[in-house]
Amino acid sequence: MDEIIITGLAILGGIAVPLAAFYWQYMDAKNQRATIVEISKNLNDSEQIENLLDIVDERKKEPLDYRRSGVVTLFVGIGLFLFGVYFLGFILKGVGALVAAIGIGQIIAGYLYPNTSEEITNAVDAFEKK
Repeated sequence: MDEIIITGLAILGGIAVPLAAFYWQYMDAKNQRATIVEISKNLNDSEQIENLLDIVDERKKEPLDYRRSGVVTLFVGIGLFLFGVYFLGFILKGVGALVAAIGIGQIIAGYLYPNTSEEITNAVDAFEKK
């Protein structure tokens, strides 16, 4: 009977964590929208409102930097691998090696696929010269 209770709690915990993350993300976005509405009520100039919306959307406009995220992922993988070497053994070493390999793939993708407008312009110019 205890095994069934423990298994049920483990399954519920696995479900509760993502649901809590999604709920937190929803509430954060809801509060952000409410804040924008309150600020816009006090602004008379439509240009200021547009500037406010541009500031909020600025994070979404930035391209994903595969090289940066790849380096972070690589070192997380190395850390997991070393944690497996010194403490937990074979399984965590494999997980760490997998995460490190994903990080290396992201770094390579960062060099293969340009992500800033300057890099894209340079890639197009290089292609047109051929």
